[in-house]
Amino acid sequence: MSCLLLIALQDIKERAVYWFLFPILGICLAIMGMQYHLWEQYFLYSVLNCCIVSIVLGILYLYTSKLRKKRFLNHSLGLGDMLFFYVLAIGFPTISFVIVFAFSLLFSLAIYLFFKKSFTLSTIPLAGFMAIFLMMLWGYTIFFDKPSLYFI
Repeated sequence: MSCLLLIALQDIKERAVYWFLFPILGICLAIMGMQYHLWEQYFLYSVLNCCIVSIVLGILYLYTSKLRKKRFLNHSLGLGDMLFFYVLAIGFPTISFVIVFAFSLLFSLAIYLFFKKSFTLSTIPLAGFMAIFLMMLWGYTIFFDKPSLYFI
């Protein structure tokens, strides 16, 4: 949770996150995921999820570079955002990942639109908002004794 909090605070304030937080978070998520699944099964989930993220990023790259005629990296999507996508991909089973990924993006959009006037920069702190969403999701499952995201 502290790693997510650091990612959120840094991304929202500075639009930059220390790179070493992503591997730390990825290792923590991988350890949590391997507690619920066999190693081979968890590896297949992670590979499939990383393929999904790569396809999404490929489509975003083509859209940004070909249709919008803008640079992709650090203009349309930051490196920290991409790293956070892959960290989420290795952290959950495929169905849980798709649900968490989609709803964290919707949450980020809603929060940005709500607080748009208070931001000094025009960019969206996507990794920060997604980290907040993940903290809220884990808090909900822990405090209200809801089913784990790893059983799906």
